[in-house]
Amino acid sequence: MTEKTETKDETVATSRRRFLTGSLAAGGAAMAAGLATAGPAAAQGESVITEIQDWNRYLGDGVVSQPYGVPSRYEANVVRRDVEWLTASRESSVSFTPLHELDGIITPNGLCFERHHAGIAEIEPSQHRLMINGLVDTPLVFTMQDLMRFPRENHVYFLECAANSGMEWRGAQLNGCQYTHGMVHCVVYTGVKLKHLLGEAGVKTNAKWILPEGADSAAMTRSIPLEKALDDCLVAFKMNGEALRPEQGYPVRLVVPGWEGNMWVKWLRRLEVGDQPWHQREETSKYTDLLANGKARRFTWVMDVKSVITSPSPQAPIRHGRGRAVISGLAWSGNGKIKRVDVSIDGGRNWTTARLDGPSLDKALHRFYLDIDWDGSELLLQSRAIDEAGFVQPTKNELRAARGENSIYHNNGIQTWYVKADGTVENVEVS
Repeated sequence: MTEKTETKDETVATSRRRFLTGSLAAGGAAMAAGLATAGPAAAQGESVITEIQDWNRYLGDGVVSQPYGVPSRYEANVVRRDVEWLTASRESSVSFTPLHELDGIITPNGLCFERHHAGIAEIEPSQHRLMINGLVDTPLVFTMQDLMRFPRENHVYFLECAANSGMEWRGAQLNGCQYTHGMVHCVVYTGVKLKHLLGEAGVKTNAKWILPEGADSAAMTRSIPLEKALDDCLVAFKMNGEALRPEQGYPVRLVVPGWEGNMWVKWLRRLEVGDQPWHQREETSKYTDLLANGKARRFTWVMDVKSVITSPSPQAPIRHGRGRAVISGLAWSGNGKIKRVDVSIDGGRNWTTARLDGPSLDKALHRFYLDIDWDGSELLLQSRAIDEAGFVQPTKNELRAARGENSIYHNNGIQTWYVKADGTVENVEVS
């Protein structure tokens, strides 16, 4: 089904690389109903099929040649990357998930983006403790073994840094999906509901907030409403079935579903219960949204509805030429499930509903696909997500009209990729 709509602002903005001109009307032909007839090459003359290869001749490595499994050496390019000039040091920096190389909704543990404020804390689990104090009946200290005796639950959640896409506020900047949107991952978390631990300590009637604190040298702290803490927060010690990686908070971290990643305190060592927010550094001078009038929005916890096309994208160009092609991407929302994703190939003038495939879970990534027949025309690819609460992903101009251009955090504006006739792709802005 194709839904035709007109954008409020059809102006094609100038990217820092190239000014796009001309009409993309010809690109509409790429949405023809039938897929291209071009298919796999004929087997005749293909030596890799007709001739014996080395891997057909010889025995391979035996079992436990890799006691902990690693990807094929032919996938060596599928790694986290950083942007060296983004921060002053790598101890307080970020690496990015290679979204353009992945499929489905689950992020492999070794590819989940990193965000540290004081480097990776290496903690001996038998020496780690979690304390609950403040407005409780009985202050408690838990060992890791204590935590694992509580009822466990498994949940699939996305985790997104509030600064994801932050560099794109004033226009197209970083040429790659990994860099523009790669501060997000989605895994299966295993842990204990925070409400069980708070219940063990006994929360006093005047309690309204909690303050989680990390054991790294930055002592990360954030104020979280008690209502959220008692709802769906987890104290997690496993991800995708195995122990947390050190860069993901080993041996234990907080999971705050649907809310900004800075609140998911890693290396969790303390939970203080109080009657008001603490107004810490990460919720005053940082992780607030500076508006055009100079005032800042605070406590903007929820990660709003968002999507991005992961392929084609600058790091995943169309290499096969004309014919059958798959547009693939991810959508997510801190409000719940994704209801629909629309895709445009002409910069938002016309939209086609994409196919959501795989699990559709609360506060998790959703995978979408649109199969097209590409005729070699230039394309302006966009995706627009709608969540089950009815929120629609905004254009960049709609976002700026509401919040100005001073912000860094919570940029969920529609992303545009410019596909050239040769299949290469560039980050541009159609706002």
